[in-house]
Amino acid sequence: MKTITTILILLFAFTTRAGDEFCGTTNTAFNAGEVVTMKVYYTTLGMYVAAGEAVFSTSLERFNGKPVYHCVGTGSSYPFFDNFYRVRDRYETYIDTASMLPVKFIRNVDEGGTKFYDNVTFNHNAGTAVSTKGVFKIGSCIQDVISATYYARNIDFNKYKPGDKIPFDMFLDNETYHLYLKYEGKENIKTRYGKFRAIKFKPLLIKGSIFQGGEKMNVWVSDDENHLLLRAESPISVGTIKVDMMGYRNLRHPLKSLISFR
Repeated sequence: MKTITTILILLFAFTTRAGDEFCGTTNTAFNAGEVVTMKVYYTTLGMYVAAGEAVFSTSLERFNGKPVYHCVGTGSSYPFFDNFYRVRDRYETYIDTASMLPVKFIRNVDEGGTKFYDNVTFNHNAGTAVSTKGVFKIGSCIQDVISATYYARNIDFNKYKPGDKIPFDMFLDNETYHLYLKYEGKENIKTRYGKFRAIKFKPLLIKGSIFQGGEKMNVWVSDDENHLLLRAESPISVGTIKVDMMGYRNLRHPLKSLISFR
């Protein structure tokens, strides 16, 4: 879990409940055609060092005869960082528009010269996920790291109070992870893009080679109908990482949370 896109995926996966909250919703938060650009910065001694960026896009397609949202996340390191660790990653999910559950997840990564490919098909009726490594049992309402992001944008955050822990299940690397986010409340935040009214969370992270695990990451999303990711930051094994939204197109709703540009 150490590359630009994977870090961004984890930051996006600040999602919600694997029970009633995560079973059956109507998408009112995003449009097919939406494009969001995120930039990754390492910070040291108060200075920002740009490391790379990721672009997340959605389109409306058909999969096995049903309408789906095809959501794609691509990530790459900047040329300077290519000299140390070249990253060219692509993550895809196909989300049933009726249930907002994933039907297929694809990960195709090229990181530091090491390539990895995984293709997962979800059968929610049978309770299985079929990947390139085999067949695995899954629970109801499970999400992948991309589908969870788009699902969570439709959550009514006004139902929670600061300190509430909201559990969710995620299928990743042929395992089911039982995670949660801790709702922190609302506040104004200044990012590299501008000043926003925002909703704040602390997601529970899986301990790995980069992240320390626990509730040390902070995430802010726009306090409007889009629930767009604005910023995420976390201490890592060396320094601190910050990820900021730096551009968007075709949002479903006006970005009313924006107070002022930087």
